[in-house]
Amino acid sequence: MPTMKPVFATLAAAVALAAGSALAQGTPEGLPQVDPKADPCQNFYQYACGPWMAANPIPADQSRWGALSGIAERNRVLLRDTLETAAKGNDPATRKIGDFYASCMDEAAANAKGAKPIEADLTRIAAVKDKAALAPELARLHAGGAGALFAFYSLQDFKEATRMIAVTDQGGLGLPDRDYYTKDDAKSEETRQAYVKHIAQTFELLGDKPEAAAAKAKAVMRIETDLAKASLTLAERNDPAKNYHKVPVAELKALAPSVDWAAYFKATGAPAFETLNVTHPDFFKVVEQVVAGSSLDDLKAYLAWHLASAASPWLSEPFAQANFGFYSATLRGAKEIRPRWKRCVDAVDQALGEDLGKHYVAKAFGPEHKERMLTMVKTIQAAFHGELDKLDWMGPETKKRAHEKLDAMANKIGYPEKWRDYTGLEVKRDDLVGNVMRGNAFEAARQLKKIGGPVDRTEWYYSPPTVNAYYDPTQNDINFMAGILQPPLFNMKADDAVNFGAIGAVIGHEITHGFDDQGGQFDKNGNLENWWTPEDAKRFAERSQCMVEQYSGYTAVDDVKLNGEASLGENIADNGGSRIALAGLRKIMENRKEQKVGGFTADQRFFLGWAQAWCTNMRPQMARVMALSDVHSTPEWRVNGVVANSADFAQAFNCKPGTPMNRGEKACRVW
Repeated sequence: MPTMKPVFATLAAAVALAAGSALAQGTPEGLPQVDPKADPCQNFYQYACGPWMAANPIPADQSRWGALSGIAERNRVLLRDTLETAAKGNDPATRKIGDFYASCMDEAAANAKGAKPIEADLTRIAAVKDKAALAPELARLHAGGAGALFAFYSLQDFKEATRMIAVTDQGGLGLPDRDYYTKDDAKSEETRQAYVKHIAQTFELLGDKPEAAAAKAKAVMRIETDLAKASLTLAERNDPAKNYHKVPVAELKALAPSVDWAAYFKATGAPAFETLNVTHPDFFKVVEQVVAGSSLDDLKAYLAWHLASAASPWLSEPFAQANFGFYSATLRGAKEIRPRWKRCVDAVDQALGEDLGKHYVAKAFGPEHKERMLTMVKTIQAAFHGELDKLDWMGPETKKRAHEKLDAMANKIGYPEKWRDYTGLEVKRDDLVGNVMRGNAFEAARQLKKIGGPVDRTEWYYSPPTVNAYYDPTQNDINFMAGILQPPLFNMKADDAVNFGAIGAVIGHEITHGFDDQGGQFDKNGNLENWWTPEDAKRFAERSQCMVEQYSGYTAVDDVKLNGEASLGENIADNGGSRIALAGLRKIMENRKEQKVGGFTADQRFFLGWAQAWCTNMRPQMARVMALSDVHSTPEWRVNGVVANSADFAQAFNCKPGTPMNRGEKACRVW
């Protein structure tokens, strides 16, 4: 199923993909070395991260290596131990995860099968006689995990927060974002040419002659380019109001009559519905142009490509290497494909996340972790209340509603109260591709069954071992998976100042998402409803524009700047989150005697904790991908952008106004 990108904000950019640790794992005295040659007022990121970056080069199988990947790597090792035991044993309780893992680790079997696992699907696509018959094939592709032409899923109704609604959304692209198709610079053109070559290479692996493969690749690129030009920009995708158009099904049919919607919806197995959210109506006008204006052969080539692309990582080595060669090497700069066991652990987590996750929780997340985390959350929520009262730009009416929203904000920590039931998912020990596709279809069906039903506020969107956290504005809750609540980010033995700078700032980050440019459009109950006075909304917009301009001035790589508009919500959350985390730290230290640890004051340790959570080495290709397709700023600017706006940081490190890390009167602040 597609991710609900327009709906909830995550910490994902630097957490889910990063690694290793710069933070102390044991006593406060274990604080890391800083770069003595760097001036914290000139470049705090270099000061805090320089030694770590020098000691932690990027592994060959990674596109970046950051301070939090150590968590992900340790989690993955724990999961591998569980899976290897399950694969060797005969325990009914672990048979599914064990059989799935065993099927994935059997590389010899995958190589022997070649493209056979998807031959039946390819044959069925090739046999389509007319465009009307494409709809059921689209439904099968979507269920199996291939994102062709558009997306279809269930989501909480933005205007009726207690109910689930059907959603049709933009989609159908093979490159990370629309801008890869529309930008006219030399690097973008080079990437497009490499992409077309990759498509052609995949068709050749499927048995086509070079000339035929090249023609199909050209057709695919033409279709995707048309879809990309009609897609919302990354910044527009972050605006809930621009992604909500609830209409009768008949209106969707009128937008794209060449798609047999009745046949499509029937083939998905979704329950009957009369209205749905067409996130971007103009996109579906272009879907109509693509379907009506393309030859049947071109459309079938497009579907075959998306099927093969989705399956390639799990087919024989030539397919897996071709997929790696473009998506990981060319796009992101990785030098080697990841070890198979890592890919297989991730595959099981994707398909059976909560079945596998319960074993992870038993090993890695005890009740004492949850209790301390709850205490920190409550402390930082209380600090946000205090910071709200101090705001000079917000009037009493809006403040009252902000307090009410904060009071209503729920928190979920670690893992679900009730584990998901995977009884209906068939797993075969000798059918890797089938297991992956059935896993995708099982989840797609589970999601679509929700249409028209009540919202389940106990559900989690990520598995417990996931190294991530998120805020969901439609449910007004903050969510912290057990996978991220590990050393060094959340360290039961660490100094409070470091912990509040690291996991505390993450807590603050997620809370602040409830009041950013996206989350702030939803009320305390999760409805898309304005609760701001016009005057306060104007002041919020003015302060937000300051951050748009600040971050748009930062360079990601070469001549590529950050997208300050698209990353606004994350930047507001980073700045506000660190501020309220520091306020929370000061609250718990009110009755303690100030003392230096490792030569640093509490405030200095806090900011070191913040910075060293994001220490990252990144390949230039990956920095470009982040700038063009990610709503988070690159790690250096996540750190320096925040401290440059902080008077507390300037005081802690004695940074004079006008130095790079002290913007003085130009400092941006929303919360």
